[in-house]
Amino acid sequence: MRHTLPIAPQFYVTAPQPCPYLDGRMERKLFTALQGENAERLNNELSKQGFRRSQNVLYRPSCAECSACLSARIRVADFAPTKSQKRVLRKNGRLSRAAISPWATETQFALFRRYLDHRHADGGMADMDIFEFAAMVEETPIRSRVIEYSDPPTQDAPRGTLAAVCLTDVLDDGLSMVYSFFEPELANDSIGTYIILDHIAVAREAGLPYVYLGYWVPGSRKMGYKARFKGLEVYRQGAWEDMTDPSDYDSETHPLSVDPIAEQVAKISLPDSMPTKG
Repeated sequence: MRHTLPIAPQFYVTAPQPCPYLDGRMERKLFTALQGENAERLNNELSKQGFRRSQNVLYRPSCAECSACLSARIRVADFAPTKSQKRVLRKNGRLSRAAISPWATETQFALFRRYLDHRHADGGMADMDIFEFAAMVEETPIRSRVIEYSDPPTQDAPRGTLAAVCLTDVLDDGLSMVYSFFEPELANDSIGTYIILDHIAVAREAGLPYVYLGYWVPGSRKMGYKARFKGLEVYRQGAWEDMTDPSDYDSETHPLSVDPIAEQVAKISLPDSMPTKG
């Protein structure tokens, strides 16, 4: 019988580049490849430690003098919609949901381009073409779904009109919202909030305890909406904690706010107690 030893993932750090959330900051990421037969278990484990997936890579911020970015997740059992969120549910109640395999379409890409051009024209994805978009959606070694939200069928659009899309990973303890985009004209309907509310409903139906939202950044206006969900937890100093008042969280820089890379890697827990390599 043939025996093989598990290959421990190796961790790397990106070169500094301008922070997309806070002006005047430089960001750096700690990352590892997501591949092989242990990919799903690795993604499950590291997602619980503040990592996010992008195609075949898992990453989390590791900036030299800043620890503002905090991974955020909603505890489904403790979530209850606010009055404004109930209005969002009613306003978008016409939309139908379809969960499909991670396969990119031209209709999705057209919506993606409209979204970027109106909301993130100067962002890091602004120049993505259809091939890069397809890679973002389709290059996943784990259980992923594309969740489409569509307006009702009409005579001009018998299949309905695509209104929003979310690339979602199915973890062993929840749903991870990898990336979402929507029709810019529907921004006044708070459709981005609606997508999160619907994911909470899906997770509840599936018996999954969490919905992972990505990063919340104190001091970043574009991230402020995440703090409005009840049952929100943030990952800070190696543990999940209930989020308190957003003003309690500091976005100031400090040269001692981040552990050295070697210490960060040494504290990472892996499936089956696999050793880490920095």
